[in-house]
Amino acid sequence: MTSPQILAQLGNLQQMMRDLLRSASETDTTRCFHPQLASLGWYFGRSVYRETYWLREVLAGDSDLTDRARHLFTVGAMELDDQCARLPPPDHLLNWAAEAQDENLRRMATPGALPASQLLGHDRLQWFLLQEGARDYERMLTVLHMGEILRQDRGYRVRNSLMPRVPEADLVEVGQGHYRIGSRYESFAYDNELPPQAIELSGFRIARRPVSNAEYLAFMEAGGYREDAFWSEEGSRWRNATNASAPLHWRPDRAGCWLGIGLHGPADLQPGEPVAGLSRHEAGAFANWVSSLGQALSGAVLPHEYQWEVAARTRLIEGTGRVWEWCANNFHAYAGFKPFPDSSVSEVDFGGRRFSLRGASLHTQRCLRRASFRNRAAPDQRYGFSGIRLVFPPACPGSSGSAIEQNS
Repeated sequence: MTSPQILAQLGNLQQMMRDLLRSASETDTTRCFHPQLASLGWYFGRSVYRETYWLREVLAGDSDLTDRARHLFTVGAMELDDQCARLPPPDHLLNWAAEAQDENLRRMATPGALPASQLLGHDRLQWFLLQEGARDYERMLTVLHMGEILRQDRGYRVRNSLMPRVPEADLVEVGQGHYRIGSRYESFAYDNELPPQAIELSGFRIARRPVSNAEYLAFMEAGGYREDAFWSEEGSRWRNATNASAPLHWRPDRAGCWLGIGLHGPADLQPGEPVAGLSRHEAGAFANWVSSLGQALSGAVLPHEYQWEVAARTRLIEGTGRVWEWCANNFHAYAGFKPFPDSSVSEVDFGGRRFSLRGASLHTQRCLRRASFRNRAAPDQRYGFSGIRLVFPPACPGSSGSAIEQNS
């Protein structure tokens, strides 16, 4: 029998996803707003399919429902656009989901209704299904956000213009030492958080808060998008191909003042709020610009995810959980990695084309908000509520940089 805590969270999440789908127009439910994003209905249906696949097909050997939906929700079975186009109407999708999820919850809540399996030990599979659903819920919100961004200008006029502010060195020091990162074998941990690792970090300083809207505007007004010296070769190609000149959801009003488009439409940008809607290319260019300002800001770079986790665990930093924060390193397997529940969860993102993000966004569910949780994305992805926090060399004269050594 699954713990009441998981059942309550999963039942609530399922209802939230159904409510979100019901609140959207049929057009918004079926449309793909970005080449790298599926439709709202696809993420919803994929979550239902995943639960049913593991609880019925894998554990109970019953593939009746999943056989009929497999071609719609298996990545690579057909083009994503085709999968989204072949989904049933929203009302039919909701009815199918309600019936399937009610039965899935019943099986998890009823002693003996699920066959004995190592996958169910310590409720690990159930935690996996809850958290994968939470990730899909955030993707659904991302789709709705993209829909708002693409809508025609509605004549919004900024009331309080965003003013630039040059970054200051509001930093906290992390001393050189040996640290632990990763999960301590908690049952909710993803396979990519395990096993826990012993690492050695050289000393470094990390920004107390994420980069703000006002600070990012200072980069823009200093010619940050025009100055090639701030951009990597790959980043320059991306910038030129996309004509990027501001964060994804920023738009000028008719007077030329910057506004932000959120889930509920346009609004004034708040100067102290973390900037979001950035690719890793933009994050890296911003770091290079900050470093060029010199003095206490020299040596600014994106953090390695181990640096971020150590700073978060020791509660030295503030503002986590507002935006996903880009890291410098590729998403990779920890030494001793073992896939769970199969190799499709994390291993598909290993190999160098995905970079780590840490923290959480305003739209991330509580079950994913922990220091060891590892998000990841392609460097050109900017729709995932992602922002920046910077690290710097240590203040102590003669200290080495921020080299990282890892031992299992």
